[in-house]
Amino acid sequence: MSENSQTRFGPATGVGSLPGDDAREAVKTATGTFEDFPFLPELPARGPGADMIGRTAGMLVELYARVEPSGWRLGDRPGRDTKRARAWLGEDLDALEEFTQGYEGPLKVQAVGPWTLAAALELRNGEAVLSDAGACRDLAASLTEGLRLHLAEVRRRVPGARPVLQLDEPSLTAVLRGRVRSASGYRTHRAVDRQVVEAALRDVAGVQGEGPVVVHSCAPDVPFALLRRAGVAGVSFDFSLLTERDDEAIGEAVEGGTRLFAGVLPGTDGPLSDPAGSVMGVRTLWRRLGLHPGLLAEAVTVTPSCGLAGASPEYARRALAHCVLAARSLADNPE
Repeated sequence: MSENSQTRFGPATGVGSLPGDDAREAVKTATGTFEDFPFLPELPARGPGADMIGRTAGMLVELYARVEPSGWRLGDRPGRDTKRARAWLGEDLDALEEFTQGYEGPLKVQAVGPWTLAAALELRNGEAVLSDAGACRDLAASLTEGLRLHLAEVRRRVPGARPVLQLDEPSLTAVLRGRVRSASGYRTHRAVDRQVVEAALRDVAGVQGEGPVVVHSCAPDVPFALLRRAGVAGVSFDFSLLTERDDEAIGEAVEGGTRLFAGVLPGTDGPLSDPAGSVMGVRTLWRRLGLHPGLLAEAVTVTPSCGLAGASPEYARRALAHCVLAARSLADNPE
């Protein structure tokens, strides 16, 4: 694994969403807990436009979306929903700038990836963008340009940051397997060819240039090999959903220098074991794969399994702090 791939991530971070609606409080938590790998939180409790789809729709260039009873639908011009999404993102960036004065190092920002966005956004006829190959291409191009502007703004506000772009793709496996339901609910959209999926992800990830891109999915059967071919530097996943069928792909990913963002803590309130216990499964996986224990801290970032929007504020704070301690346990006692 190259020195570059070891140094551009921290040992622990959050996934994205947090409970509550106070941007300053959320950013203070995210930057204060993860001193060497903070992230820009999302606060969906604020309402439409702060949810993951609406927030990313607000970043699109020359495409606009509005809220309909069925969800987010593309329209002709920016309306109040787009303006609200952009205003909230600006508020979040103001808070990030305030709490990262003098910070130097990796800083994670999240946006919905092209395929989950295509599965969630509706065309004017009410069907998903996913139903139209040309619309999918247009959406990916608009997203790429929007992310370029967003990353430039993050760099301007936090000059010492090395942005890490996380693309949230919880629907990726459903897109690949033809499991995304149509508007009527009576049928599903045709599976998208794997090479088309891979190419779009590679194009969107290319917005980062030499900077790292991570893809997050908290669904089962994360396509590790496809994501590696698409050029992502890290894969973020719910560790509890792994099966031994994933072993070979994970082993190849680690040996190829891909960072694993191991989601080891529940995203909703529940008891937390001791930090060492939380990463016991990661150590077990390492032994099963025959990987060198010394690689663990270099190859793994500890996170919750998914966003924490559904958790209580107290649990969310405890879970994030617990990730830091669990990562330290991995580094100190890899075997």
